[in-house]
Amino acid sequence: MTERMTSADVAFLHRETRNAPQHVGGLAIFAPRPGGFEYDRLIRLLEERISLAPRYRQKVRTVPGHLTHPLWLDDASFDITYHVRRSALPRPGTDEQLLEFCARIQSRLLDRARPLWEMYLVEGLADGRVAIVTKTHEAMVDERRGIDLMHVILDAGPEPRRTVEAIWMPEPEPSAVDLVRDALADVTRRPTALLEAMRQAMRDARSTAGKVGSLTGGMASATRAALQRPQSSPLTAELGEQRRLAIARTRLGDYRTVRNEFGGTVNDVVLAVVSGALRGWLLGRAESLGPAATVRALVPMSVADPADPAGSGVRDARQLGSQHPALQRAGNAALSARVRPLLVDLPVGEGDPVLRLAQLRYAMASHGTSGRAVRAQSITQLSGFAPPTLHALGARATVGLTRRMFSLVVTNVPGPQLPLYASGARLTEMFPIMPLTPGHAVSVALSSYDGGVFYGVNGDRDAVPDLRTIAELIEESLAELVAAAAGGARISGGGRGRTRARRTDST
Repeated sequence: MTERMTSADVAFLHRETRNAPQHVGGLAIFAPRPGGFEYDRLIRLLEERISLAPRYRQKVRTVPGHLTHPLWLDDASFDITYHVRRSALPRPGTDEQLLEFCARIQSRLLDRARPLWEMYLVEGLADGRVAIVTKTHEAMVDERRGIDLMHVILDAGPEPRRTVEAIWMPEPEPSAVDLVRDALADVTRRPTALLEAMRQAMRDARSTAGKVGSLTGGMASATRAALQRPQSSPLTAELGEQRRLAIARTRLGDYRTVRNEFGGTVNDVVLAVVSGALRGWLLGRAESLGPAATVRALVPMSVADPADPAGSGVRDARQLGSQHPALQRAGNAALSARVRPLLVDLPVGEGDPVLRLAQLRYAMASHGTSGRAVRAQSITQLSGFAPPTLHALGARATVGLTRRMFSLVVTNVPGPQLPLYASGARLTEMFPIMPLTPGHAVSVALSSYDGGVFYGVNGDRDAVPDLRTIAELIEESLAELVAAAAGGARISGGGRGRTRARRTDST
């Protein structure tokens, strides 16, 4: 199967540098059943199901002279054992050792000569656990075909769903002469083809800026944000090649307790928690924070497309689901969504956690996306696994935005609220890892799963040596809000008093 890359795909390839890899990562922890979860078992499972995600057996091939966009084409030399690797920590492996290993893996670029993904099975963790570390290039995931390999290998029960490996015959790879001939044929049929790619890229950038402008109060404010000189901040840095990772574990019930007491959505509570953690971290670095101080975050929001409520993404998901029923509903929810960027000012200058939440409730409501937001309930009750796809789409939402527009990316993707299994091993925790955009020292990603909310905090190794502090403060910030909810604190809410929440699961 041969397919021309889109302008957005090409943009991610061009944006990538040694200091700014453009892949989305993940860290999943499993509790194997008796007998363990061996490397060979993982290989067999992937071999059986990788046909459900055909992009993972394709590589990028550029056209000589760059006459047109590169191609996705079958890798005739595809070797799954190159992409799926085995490692181990000294027993009993700790979280710190696992995160150090994962950070080194995430710091390295993917091999452009092969399909753009890697997976590592890490053994030796304490209590007999194993981990799977993943890397998937953002160019591989789009809103129409965004299926991740973790989506494929997980089942809703401990007994693996019976699947049969499809016979795969890669299409012959075209020669350089064939590629040039096809490109020239495109030019002959469409004389403007040489300029079309550049024009499309410019249109994509203008379109993205326009969307951000409309969501933040108008194009003028977005333009001012883009042109003003960025303030010096620990969140901005010239990136090095190495990364540092930290994780936080919280419970979904705590967010719902706060939401039920003060109103809003779970996503509002998440942003208030992140705001409190950033406030504590900045103060710990002796940063001066006035009462009105804010940190502008890019918060990708999954929204339903009213023009295509059951369009190409859903049709593709249904086709996939017919081959693998456990994925059908997850694919429908993930692929029928469209991820759009929102710029949100996090009130790090506000010392009262309840007032921080009130300010964010008002800010998120003013964006006017609530009527189109994909409800968490439509994702969290799935038997499939949508979060990796939606985190990758969230990373793509940064295309076309200048670093001056925001200080960090925060992605929040709801996951299924039931246990999932890979070859009988129960998934216990899953931490998403968002790449760093050029000039930004920190990114925050989180997913809910089976009653937990798991944060992955990614940072530049040299610029943020105290990254672990942010993760610890996330847990403390949530505890502050839970205590306030238990104490019956009141939100002024612009004179409306405390609003006891309507039952809502939108994030």
